[in-house]
Amino acid sequence: MGNDGGSIPDRRDLVRSKPKAEQADKANQVRARWFFCALSKKSLQEPIVSCALGKLYNKDAIIEFLLDRSAYGDGENICSHIRSLKDVKTLKLTHNTIKAPPSGDSNIEVAPFVCPLNFKEMNGVQPFVYLWPCGCVFSQAGLKAVSKTPPLKEETSKPTAGDKEKEKSASPSDELDLCPQCATKYNRSEDIVLLNPPLEEEEKMRAAMERKRAAEPTKKKGKKRKGQAEESSEPPAKKKHSSALPSMNSNIAAASRAVAQSLAEEEAKRKANMSDAVKSLYGPKDGSKRKETFMTMGTFTRYA
Repeated sequence: MGNDGGSIPDRRDLVRSKPKAEQADKANQVRARWFFCALSKKSLQEPIVSCALGKLYNKDAIIEFLLDRSAYGDGENICSHIRSLKDVKTLKLTHNTIKAPPSGDSNIEVAPFVCPLNFKEMNGVQPFVYLWPCGCVFSQAGLKAVSKTPPLKEETSKPTAGDKEKEKSASPSDELDLCPQCATKYNRSEDIVLLNPPLEEEEKMRAAMERKRAAEPTKKKGKKRKGQAEESSEPPAKKKHSSALPSMNSNIAAASRAVAQSLAEEEAKRKANMSDAVKSLYGPKDGSKRKETFMTMGTFTRYA
C-alpha cells in the first residue's frame, strides 16, 4: 500500500463500493410456502385449510386467530380477509408413501402430500389446485387431463349463425364437472382455487373474492316468531294497555265484581247504624266542616 514494491493497490482496495442488496433464497421461500403454515410458521399438520387466496394454514392456528386476532403479530397482514371458518376450506390431501428421496440425498426434503391422479409431489415445483365445494387437492396438470374439455374448433372455419345461437343458449350446467376423487359437482370457472399463486395471480384472486363478497345479500338480524310478529303489529297504545291489564277469565271477573259490591253494601249499612258520637270521629276528608278542640288539636285523626 505504500509503493514499496510489496503490493500494488487497485481501485477496489482504495474505493469502497456499495454492497449489493441481499436477496432472499427462492428455494427457502418456496419451501416456507408449501411446507409451513402461513400464519403460525409451524410445519403443516392436518387438518390443513386454505382460504380464497390459496394460502395454506393449520386449522388450529386459524381458530386461535379468530378467537384472538392479536394472537399473532402479523396476523392481520396475512389473513385479515378471513372473517370466520366459512372463509376457509378443509383440504382433502393424499399422503406421500415415499419416505426418502429416490437419489438418497438427505438434503432433499420429501413432500408429505402428492396428487392422487399423477402422483406429483406437492412441493412447489408443480402448480396445485383444490376444489372449493369438496376441498380435494390435485395438481393442475392432472385435473386438466381428467376434466371435461370442449371440442376444439378449426381456426379456418368461421362461426355460423347456429353456433352463435348455441353459445347464447349455453346454460351454467355446461360449466359443471365432477370431482375425480369424490364425484362432487363443481364449476370449472369459479370453484378451482390455485394454491400459493404468484403475486399477480393473487391480486386477481383477491379482486374476485371482493366482488363475490360485495354481491352477497346482507344478513338479517333474525326471524321473529309468529307471536312476536303479531304483538309488534299492534298499535303502541293498544299494546301498552294489553300489557298493563293481564287477561282474566270472565267468570272470575264477575265473581270479583259481586264480592266488591257486597262489601260496599255492608260498609254503607255499618255507617248508617253508627251513633252520633262515633260519627263525630269520622269527619269529612277535606276538613272544611270539621272543628278542632283542645283535645284533638295537633293530633292525627283518621277520616273515613
